[in-house]
Amino acid sequence: MQNSPDQFSSKIGFVLAAAGSAVGIGNLVAFPVAAAKNGGGAFLLLYIFFVVAICLPLILAELSLGRATGKNPLGAFKQVSKNNKLWAFAGALSLVTPFMIAVFYSVLTVWLLGYFLLVLLGQLDQLATPVYFGGFITSPWIFAYLAGVIGMVVLVLKGGVRNGIEKASRLLMPMLFIMLIGLAVFVLTLPNASAGLKFYFTPQLDRITWSVVNGALSQAFFSLSLGMGILITYGSYLRKQDNLVQSAKMLAITDTGVALVAGLMTLPAIFAIYPNTNPSELSDSSVGLIFSFFPNIFMAMVPRFGYLISSFIAAMFFLLAFVAAITSLVSIIEVPVAALKAQGQQTRNKALGLVIAGVLVGAVLSALSFGQVKWLSEFAFYSGAKKSLFDVLVDVFYDTILPFNGLLICLLVVWQWKRHNMAAEMAASSQTGWLERYTHFAVAFWIPAILATVFAITVTTKFFSQ
Repeated sequence: MQNSPDQFSSKIGFVLAAAGSAVGIGNLVAFPVAAAKNGGGAFLLLYIFFVVAICLPLILAELSLGRATGKNPLGAFKQVSKNNKLWAFAGALSLVTPFMIAVFYSVLTVWLLGYFLLVLLGQLDQLATPVYFGGFITSPWIFAYLAGVIGMVVLVLKGGVRNGIEKASRLLMPMLFIMLIGLAVFVLTLPNASAGLKFYFTPQLDRITWSVVNGALSQAFFSLSLGMGILITYGSYLRKQDNLVQSAKMLAITDTGVALVAGLMTLPAIFAIYPNTNPSELSDSSVGLIFSFFPNIFMAMVPRFGYLISSFIAAMFFLLAFVAAITSLVSIIEVPVAALKAQGQQTRNKALGLVIAGVLVGAVLSALSFGQVKWLSEFAFYSGAKKSLFDVLVDVFYDTILPFNGLLICLLVVWQWKRHNMAAEMAASSQTGWLERYTHFAVAFWIPAILATVFAITVTTKFFSQ
């Protein structure tokens, strides 16, 4: 069993693969900007608190469930509930969610690949023009980039767990870490970079509101890939001798470390180039910041460093973001692939082909929802505005369903699997410590209450506000 190609070969292999799923463009841009806009150091403390108090127990719950059953989310839910139809539906929701997230995340990854290649072709100055992005996302070239992204994902996932996901993670994640640290070190040498550090680390307690608290929790929850079924699936690939608690801690530390270092790159860069920046005026959208704001930052470096060096720095940034996105996309798509392979008794290649075909169709439709096709661009109406298909997928499956899925996992552990079985699975590879004891308590009481509250508030604000 230890030599199975459907298992990670080592703990570090799992951590790098899981970190690949967790570290995305939200870590690189959304996290530091959210910190600057919402209390600086106070936001950081809230974020770290939620990682320890809520996310770590949920990581352990998902990994334990996956390893104990050896199954994907649907199979795990069915097994521990003894094929209860209601819980089987909840398990199916844990498969639909990553599939739908993969659809719109493919589009974001395509944009990053396109911008990286365009910078290499010497078009940084064009990317920095105000109207360029709008034309770029409606260009026929998008579909060529999409073919490239899908091809990379297929290449990785065809290799399976050990020879595909783990091997790619061992290559790409160290590359991501090196690029991130290198860019952060460079940015910190720029004049006025200290202004960005000041906004990033100075606690501004007067800005802490319920929405800021909710934002810190959401950022921590989403950043660690909770509620997507990824950690249940990856847990099923862990060996019995792998220490679950240490693996969970390493994943949380790695993901949080990347987010914190990204802050040392993003905020100082903004303030170094635009010294009079008001953090409250920065866009909440990672898309707006990456594709519209950052090209202008790199162009503003040209008088000091020249066009060639500025383009090289821009290329490194977009490559960094692309690597973060592609590793996340691989992990997201693996969830429905593993489920289809197991539940439908398909070969990996056939299951991969079916899932990729579905993602490709969805991604094409999403890419066409930015004005090219009217019914896709006006796909729904809520909160007083028309929403495109892309908007609906983000609002429903990323912003809303994830905390609900986390709530369902807690209820499954408490009502069906029972906490003593989770405790036994954690204890199988490590001595019981404070985190195991805390997890045993937290998943039954205050974590479900918090996730139910977050879900209710999100539904209200996303779909019923005016």
